[in-house]
Amino acid sequence: MKQHTNDLKPSTLVLSIGGSIVVPHGEIDVDFLRGLKALIAKQAKRGWRFVIVVGGGGTCRTYQRAAKDVTKVTAEDLDWLGIHATRLNGHLMRTIFRDIAHPVMFKDPTKVPRHPKESVIIAAGWKPGWSTDYVATRIAKRLGAKLVVNLSNIDYLYTADPRKDKTATPICEINWKDFRKMVGSTWDPGMNVPFDPVASRLAHQSAINVIIGNGKDFKNLDRLLAGESFRGTIIH
Repeated sequence: MKQHTNDLKPSTLVLSIGGSIVVPHGEIDVDFLRGLKALIAKQAKRGWRFVIVVGGGGTCRTYQRAAKDVTKVTAEDLDWLGIHATRLNGHLMRTIFRDIAHPVMFKDPTKVPRHPKESVIIAAGWKPGWSTDYVATRIAKRLGAKLVVNLSNIDYLYTADPRKDKTATPICEINWKDFRKMVGSTWDPGMNVPFDPVASRLAHQSAINVIIGNGKDFKNLDRLLAGESFRGTIIH
């Protein structure tokens, strides 16, 4: 499979981390968190600064499913359950990175400092109708960053769900117009897409690129941050 060439230099990088790799199958993945902390700490010493935005993942969907099983719920209430799940995951991240992170977890992307002293900033969900992908993109725009790295449990964007369709093939590079045709234009609380429609629209309008990659492949992430070739999908 094709690897991308890369000329990234240490700067501020926004990471949108899927909650499904933080809390897969209802249990927190401690090995993932250890690996992530080691990677971030190493790259922070090289001059990188990170904004980490964490999704709600399975925790979010568990709470949403429970609410729907008991009563009729509004989309706004489902969104708030998801937002609080992201904040729980965000507090976990802030605790883990306490020694190098800003002491406050940001719930409002418009309040994220443009020139923080710390190497790491943690942010989480904000308002109904907007996912953590949107929060990450909004922060990137605020900080003048032209790249968001979206980490989940897939190596690439595929033409279809490879778990359900054996003919699905990986996509190494795609433009925003074609990607937005794939994901549609409407946000649905708890939806599971590589990068959500509302965030995609903002990234497209703001000329922000997104890299989709496997958050558990730390060697690949290390190559990306070291300016070497890496695996993943570039949306531009």
